[in-house]
Amino acid sequence: MAEKHGNGPRKLSRSRYEQELYRLQTELVKLQEWVRSEGVRLVVVFEGRDAAGKGSTIKRVTQYLNPRVARIVALPRPTERERTQWYFQRYAEHLPASGEIVLFDRSWYNRAGVERVMGFCTPAEHQRFLRQCPVFERMLVEDGILLRKYWFSVSDEIQEQRFRRRLADPARRWKLSPMDLESLTRWEEYSRAKDEMFVHTDIAESPWYVVESDDKRRARLNMIAHLLSTVPYHEIAPPALEFPPRPAATGYQRPPRDLQTYVPDHAARLEQ
Repeated sequence: MAEKHGNGPRKLSRSRYEQELYRLQTELVKLQEWVRSEGVRLVVVFEGRDAAGKGSTIKRVTQYLNPRVARIVALPRPTERERTQWYFQRYAEHLPASGEIVLFDRSWYNRAGVERVMGFCTPAEHQRFLRQCPVFERMLVEDGILLRKYWFSVSDEIQEQRFRRRLADPARRWKLSPMDLESLTRWEEYSRAKDEMFVHTDIAESPWYVVESDDKRRARLNMIAHLLSTVPYHEIAPPALEFPPRPAATGYQRPPRDLQTYVPDHAARLEQ
């Protein structure tokens, strides 16, 4: 059962897509400088189906950003110790300080999705999450954190096509796990879990924004443009920089090149 209906708009040409993507990425750099200058704390949550395009969108968001300002948080499975903590504790540890942006590549919503569907949490833990999550997020917003939540929606047909391409691509084979493939057989269970999650966590203080992502190019542009539209940033004038004159040589002699080990010129063989 697909999540979307209809043929939708035609795909953007690569040239038009790349032109608009670069324009938006330039705006993201302005947003970054505003966050740093004003001491803002920004959290962006990326959730959605497997193969819905979250990772590739995050890559485009951060492509030109300073990793000291904008961090990606993609947590592994919890350790035995973390399983005994308050559920939100290990995520709270990664929240931004003043002047930082944190992008969660999956987040505390694991409990409402994969953990609930795959039985990695108990029904009681799942229900406790649904009660506590809105409280947790209201606390973040009340404390001044800008919180944005994006759900990437993909149809079952497109998801399967992307899984098959991953399986055939040695460079992307690692992105396909047995649990990913099992999600194909649990499509409706994930739909129910997502719909129930939205009922409890699509709140006024931190609403969900759904990104249609059968077309990855459109999804990336739409998500970035929306994020920029929801943050009241403005351009920060960069400091004036002047190139100093290069001083004249003083006669210093560099060590002979043969005293150092150079990387072989692999690229030269490609020209033969």
